[in-house]
Amino acid sequence: MAKVDFYILSTSGEIARQKFACRLAEKAHKLDNKVHIHVSAPESASQLDDLLWTFRDGSFVPHELIANSSGSPASPVTIGCDQFPPGDCDLLINLGDTIPCEADAFPRVAEVVTCDEECKSLSRKRFVDYREQGHTLDTHNL
Repeated sequence: MAKVDFYILSTSGEIARQKFACRLAEKAHKLDNKVHIHVSAPESASQLDDLLWTFRDGSFVPHELIANSSGSPASPVTIGCDQFPPGDCDLLINLGDTIPCEADAFPRVAEVVTCDEECKSLSRKRFVDYREQGHTLDTHNL
């Protein structure tokens, strides 16, 4: 079972979720972790791909879109909406609306929640689903 951390942001909007995901990915990368960021649509994957280059001056997070990879990804951080990296990965950052079926394959999952009502409502459902599946849950109000 995975350890699932819910990060509750005081800001709203998808960009806020994506920027926080960039910070998490950067921190995990610095700790030599492999990270996959799951999004709900190809447009979000492309937007996050661009944001990982620009979210903070001086940051470098080697990443790639998993849809553009042939075989095993070369980067420690991958982004995708329908595909997941083959092999072991240390952290799943879920920016999707539901729990991906592949979430069980990750030892850690990060759920990023903004103060938008729809985002909070969907995250509550995921929280209940994770709890029913027996995952260890923690909440961080930021």
